[in-house]
Amino acid sequence: MLVLLPPSEGKANSGAGAPLKLSSLSLPGLTAAREAVLGELVELCTGDPEQNEKAREVLGLSEGLRGEVAKNAGLPTAGARPAGEIYTGVLYDALGLATLDTAAKQRAARSLLVFSGLWGAVRVTDRIPSYRCSMGVKLPGLGALGAHWRGPMTDVLPEAAGRGLVLDLRSAAYAAAWKPKGEVAGRTATVRVLHAPTRKVVSHFNKATKGRIVRSLLSEGVAPKDPAELVEALRDLGYEVEAQAPEKAGRAWALDVLVEEIH
Repeated sequence: MLVLLPPSEGKANSGAGAPLKLSSLSLPGLTAAREAVLGELVELCTGDPEQNEKAREVLGLSEGLRGEVAKNAGLPTAGARPAGEIYTGVLYDALGLATLDTAAKQRAARSLLVFSGLWGAVRVTDRIPSYRCSMGVKLPGLGALGAHWRGPMTDVLPEAAGRGLVLDLRSAAYAAAWKPKGEVAGRTATVRVLHAPTRKVVSHFNKATKGRIVRSLLSEGVAPKDPAELVEALRDLGYEVEAQAPEKAGRAWALDVLVEEIH
């Protein structure tokens, strides 16, 4: 099983660990694309106040987040920590990687893949520094990052997906970087979390419930082989799930998880 996750906008501090080594990251087929984004991002964020203001606008940062520009400028020498410790926020709080038992942590290391505007995609065990660069950013030289990553992802991600289930929990911006196709799409399941009484998606509990779903699967050692098995597994774990199988080959399953309470 491969679980595709979005990153978090907010991130923990890098700490004092050894700096990033791009060659050490998983999915080495993405290295050249990573080098290109990292190089342009650091250059964009390095310079005088006028240049820093340009960087802030390109990155879509508020005035209160101006310090993120300087953080990006220092990425080559910043300390690095496992990505599972860098990413924070609602989904990752609910997932609670640090509190999983040893076996579940090993499952997480094998199965979780976090998409990123800067790195493309990383395992939770990959050591990265804290940064600020969403998939929606359009860098002056490379252009839109979603488009930048599509080519490399097309070559790399099908191999990472292997022959098992792909559970896609990404937001739309990150889903733009890679869309499963063909045979891989047929064993992919996308998930929405809906407030049952209103049938509406509410961002906070959508993220929290996705985190809980992943934690449940990892903690219980459940490894569905395909979307149909995933539906049954989630129901056994106490989730109310509505599933729509694809009408045509080469398309993903669509799962709605219904939640009564917003929390």
